[in-house]
Amino acid sequence: MKNIIKFFFLVSVMAFTACETEIVERLDEFSFETGGYMRTVEFPIPAYNVSKANMAGTKMTVTLEAVTANFGAEFSAYDLVVRFVDKTAANGTNNKTDVALKSLAASSFTPDGTTKYPRLSMSITGKELQDALKLTDAELAKGDQFEVRGTMKLTTGRSFNAANSSPDITGGAFYNSPFLYRVNVID
Repeated sequence: MKNIIKFFFLVSVMAFTACETEIVERLDEFSFETGGYMRTVEFPIPAYNVSKANMAGTKMTVTLEAVTANFGAEFSAYDLVVRFVDKTAANGTNNKTDVALKSLAASSFTPDGTTKYPRLSMSITGKELQDALKLTDAELAKGDQFEVRGTMKLTTGRSFNAANSSPDITGGAFYNSPFLYRVNVID
């Protein structure tokens, strides 16, 4: 028993004398480079719809909030592109690739009284989507879909969208920044 105690004592002494504590400087989290995201504050559930019979009178409306580390001071613009996904074979395949839809300048956003982040209520009519892609009425059918994708641009030259944001940002309930809005064509 004495030998076991001596052994553990010797091992303990060796362990404590072999340890060397290194002083590690605290990281300055305020000097890290930060990004931004466009929070979707208000939107209809489960989807946006435009009526084929009334493209000019139906629209997608969403409230956006530009979030950066400094309450949107680095926010420059929110650029939107649209593409058309033909999901109905009856009228041919009319898929259209991305075209520029609009750019929302930071100056068109106003600070929210509660969150202090810049906000904007954005509306896009079905006719705006149709005209941007140069689609005829015959090329549209119930079940087709427009995909509106956004890119948030900062004054630092950096930009953020669905391709370079994590699933926590694009799909999380807190951040709620999909950078993608699907608009269904209904009757």
